[in-house]
Amino acid sequence: MSADSVWDCIVVGGGAAGLSGALVLGRARKKTLLVDAGRQSNLPAHGVGGLLGHDGRPPHELYAAGRKELAEYPTVELREGEVVGGEVVDGLFRLEMANGSAEVAKRVLLATGMDYRYADVPGIEALWGRSVFHCPFCHGWEVRDLTLGVLDAGPMAVHRALLLRAWSDDVTLLTGGPAELQSADRESLKAAGVAVDERPLARLIAEGHDLTAVEFESGAVEPYAGLLVGVTMHQRSALAAQLGAKFAPANPQTADAVEVDQMLQTTVPGMFAAGDVIPGMPSLANSISSGSRAAAAIVGSLVMEGFGA
Repeated sequence: MSADSVWDCIVVGGGAAGLSGALVLGRARKKTLLVDAGRQSNLPAHGVGGLLGHDGRPPHELYAAGRKELAEYPTVELREGEVVGGEVVDGLFRLEMANGSAEVAKRVLLATGMDYRYADVPGIEALWGRSVFHCPFCHGWEVRDLTLGVLDAGPMAVHRALLLRAWSDDVTLLTGGPAELQSADRESLKAAGVAVDERPLARLIAEGHDLTAVEFESGAVEPYAGLLVGVTMHQRSALAAQLGAKFAPANPQTADAVEVDQMLQTTVPGMFAAGDVIPGMPSLANSISSGSRAAAAIVGSLVMEGFGA
């Protein structure tokens, strides 16, 4: 295999973390391939919330701008496609593409994102990322001072309900059934003015992309203008597991985040990870930051390796 056929780094994923990482790699003149399968989790959102310089900008516009910036760097190639498998061979990463081809790299930056799994209630999917959301910091401003619900029966339910009070005085915790709440939790919710509704839900009612009400299995209908939904994030790609990476302990928010060190390197030497796939608060700002940090670490490792340090 010739040196020219080996990439310095393959970035797997073209969301915020992957684009950010590829930009740093390109500016450091590292031969980089970014493989983007699309399906970024925030594409349904009306706009990016809380990202300095881009507040309210539609996500697809932000990603298009990022791809345009990468096009200015001759060492970066952006390719539409999907990495479906991989292995480590003689210290190099051999990644298999969905079209049957394969690419080899010295380093890998895993930025494949996560699947957000939520309660199976009819109507959620159609409203997801707008009036139904999982992050109040991203979407709370748009539903401020409205009648809001929190759909959650897990260990983070009380926390989410109390947190949402920062955006509205009218918040109800919807547990979808009998709730196992400690008396202290009920007292905290009561003190904050958060009601608890334990009736099973039937569906969400909407007008266009706007939530208008929640219908219960009893047939009762209550008006709501926004709904914060508890989610659990799961790996979207099997690549980390295939390459032998270890996962961090599961928590109520993330089932299988990839374990990384302070330099964002996984337990597989030479493979780094960034964005939602690693532990931490999922947000666009954090994904951009981690992509940049991981890429800087990759550049440093390649330079030191090249000089035998």
